[in-house]
Amino acid sequence: MSEKEKILEIRDLDISFSTTSGSIHAIRGVNLDLYKGETVAIVGESGSGKSVTMKTAMGIMDSNATVNSGTILYTYTDENGVKKTVDIVKMSRHDIRTHINGRHMAMVFQDPMTSLDPTMPIGKQIMEGMIHHYHTPKDEAYRKALSLLELVGITDAEKRMKNYPHQLSGGMRQRVVIAISLACDPDLLICDEPTTALDVTIQAKILELIKDVQKKLGISVIYITHDLGVVAKVADYVNVMYAGRIVETGSINEIFYEPCHPYTWGLLSAMPDLDTDDDRLYTIPGSPPNLTHEIPGDAYAPRNHYALNIDDRLSPPMFKVSDTHYAATWLLHERAPQIELPPELKRRIERMKKEAEK
Repeated sequence: MSEKEKILEIRDLDISFSTTSGSIHAIRGVNLDLYKGETVAIVGESGSGKSVTMKTAMGIMDSNATVNSGTILYTYTDENGVKKTVDIVKMSRHDIRTHINGRHMAMVFQDPMTSLDPTMPIGKQIMEGMIHHYHTPKDEAYRKALSLLELVGITDAEKRMKNYPHQLSGGMRQRVVIAISLACDPDLLICDEPTTALDVTIQAKILELIKDVQKKLGISVIYITHDLGVVAKVADYVNVMYAGRIVETGSINEIFYEPCHPYTWGLLSAMPDLDTDDDRLYTIPGSPPNLTHEIPGDAYAPRNHYALNIDDRLSPPMFKVSDTHYAATWLLHERAPQIELPPELKRRIERMKKEAEK
């Protein structure tokens, strides 16, 4: 097998936000790798730091955010065919906008209405990036915009080019946003909750669409989501994030069939499931910690049924489970008590395996 080509490497990323109520330590040492052509999902509750991490990787930072430490190494081939690796953290905003955003990295946001300009026909919005970044002649940009609309499954593309966003349905708007993000042939597409605002049938279609586009164009995709149902359909690898840290990382099968972190157990247990014996949906007790206070031990400890004494004092390192599977929980320490998976989760994993075999 040929050596995999790494395009994104995030190491020890640490970010704070200054607010009226003090400094919020939002990202606390995030590590993440992405290889060419792969799909990686970042999963966790709202406020866990998923979007902040990926927006920082794109150089889109709020004015009150400070990167305290860490590197975001991005590898790409420039327009002269030269391979380059840059540290996004050290680049100026202007350089990121000129050389990286749109051209090599593009983002699909959760609400298409906020990323589209209501006063401009969608055809023009798709052409804009090509004309700005690559000085593509207008007629060529028009032809490419048409073919992109067809690629994302919009029928009667010629007519749609003249439409304004408000004339399209939610699902169609989201397809247009995907077309815009693909206009400059990026190597990496970051999808931030791309189906949250859509109903379930459209959701499935958008996920299929992103998968098809990825296959055709060979791009890498990062999904940001709180929905493990979405992850199961799209990802190769999963990073589970909690309180600004990645607490478990592994292949899709490792995370779904052999989860090791109690938080991952909670997320899997909280997934809606038609065959569960419980008449009530499981919810993780308590709520995420307040990040204006430093957390001495494991941030998940107050919500964890299986917390050990050490969890209050020391933050757990990432323990290796396999070459691709790591989890930050003291339960994996050789001297920790042996904890069985919760019985209902065990049964659920068995059902998921049977489903997958079908």
